[in-house]
Formats: sequence, C-alpha cells, structure tokens
Amino acid sequence: MTKKFFDINGILLDFGGTIDTNGIHWSEVLSAAYCDVGIAVDKSAFREAYRHGERTLAMLPIIKPEHNFYDVLIAKTDIQLKYLVENQYLPASFDITSNSVQISHICYERVRKTVKKATPILQTLSQKRPVVLVSNFYGNIRAVLDDLHIARYFTDVIESAVVGVSKPDPAIFALGIKSLGFEAENIMAVGDTYNKDIIPAKETGCKTVWLKKGQQWEENIDTSKADIIIDDFKKIKEIIDLKY
Repeated sequence: MTKKFFDINGILLDFGGTIDTNGIHWSEVLSAAYCDVGIAVDKSAFREAYRHGERTLAMLPIIKPEHNFYDVLIAKTDIQLKYLVENQYLPASFDITSNSVQISHICYERVRKTVKKATPILQTLSQKRPVVLVSNFYGNIRAVLDDLHIARYFTDVIESAVVGVSKPDPAIFALGIKSLGFEAENIMAVGDTYNKDIIPAKETGCKTVWLKKGQQWEENIDTSKADIIIDDFKKIKEIIDLKY
C-alpha cells in the first residue's frame, strides 16, 4: 500500500462495469448470456450490435426514470437483437422477444448476485468515507440503485443523462469532486474503464484505482495514469485507511 493513499477523504465510484459486474465489461456479460441461450453470432457482429444499442439508448428517450435494471436490459437486448436480424446476422424468423427476455433474466440475476457481494464493501466504505456515484447512465440510475438496495450508500449521484455531461469528459468528475467538497488530491476515483474513468479522473487531480478484470474493450492501453490496479471490487477496502 502506498502512503499517499492514507489521506483519502472521499470516494468517487463508477457503477456500470464496476459495482454491477465486478470489472467485467458489459459486452462480455451479454455475449456470455447469448451463448447460454444458444445464440451464435460472430464476435464482430455482436460488437456492432452492442455499439448500436449503446448509441441508440444514449440518443433516444427509451429508458424512463422509473425503469429498473431489468428494464434497461430488456431495452438493450431488444435493440441488439433487432439490429442483428435487420443486418441478417440472425434469421428473419428469429424470436426477438422471447430471447430478449431470456438474456435479460440471465444478466439481471448475475447483476443481483454481484451487487449482493459488493454490498458489504459499499456499506463499510460509506460508514468511513462519503461516497459519490459518478456514472454514465440513462436517467434512471436512482431507480436502479433502489432496486438493487444500495442507494443509501451514496451521499450523492452524478448521472450523465441528468447533468448533461458524460465520461470521458473530466467535467463529470469535477461535479463529483464539488459534491464531496474536498480537494481532488484527497479523493479516490474508482472505475473499470481506463479511458472513461481513469484518464479523466486523473486529469481532475484525483487518485485513481482501476478495476481491471477480464478482457478490456480498449486496446494497447498505457496504464500509467492508474495509481493502483485491482482485480476485485472487494479490494477497494484494502486501499484506504479505514481506521480513525
């Protein structure tokens, strides 16, 4: 442990890919669920569909503030599967609705189990340091946190769709820093995506912890801006001094 981490007064924490999957990129989670229900698509085709789905949800008001995580998954998989059918990666007779429900159920149960394991860590962190969530999301993150029973562990939530700025813009981290009310050098930012979490958080002056696990979406990453790299969400507790 490096001494410079002993003076952490607050934490900025990512949600998607960090709390909900413990560092596994959502493309991997969804791809595995596709395999579980017997859907075989080329890796490059799946990536096309995944990117199309993310762009669509970012541009269109499909997700409503009251939607929980399962609702988000249904929307994601519906868009992806429709894209795969329309571009002839899947047959025209493919049952989008049924398969979307199956995939979403598999992913939702995985998220619930992962978040359940993360909950004691969140509880411990929140008892010792204020924790602010900084997330690229669709305007319903508070409903998601309520659904997963972890909303009480955050003193504030900075959500891209609500504040009008998204990662990798450092401005969204600046909002988190302002909410915590500490100097950036006394704040630890934790996330799973190097380009969207670590680089912009470092640019604002925060200490950075990269949750690196599984295959990374980005390639040829210079990891120098990550102060610490961990491979499990629970290791966050070990980084800062939690004893007064």
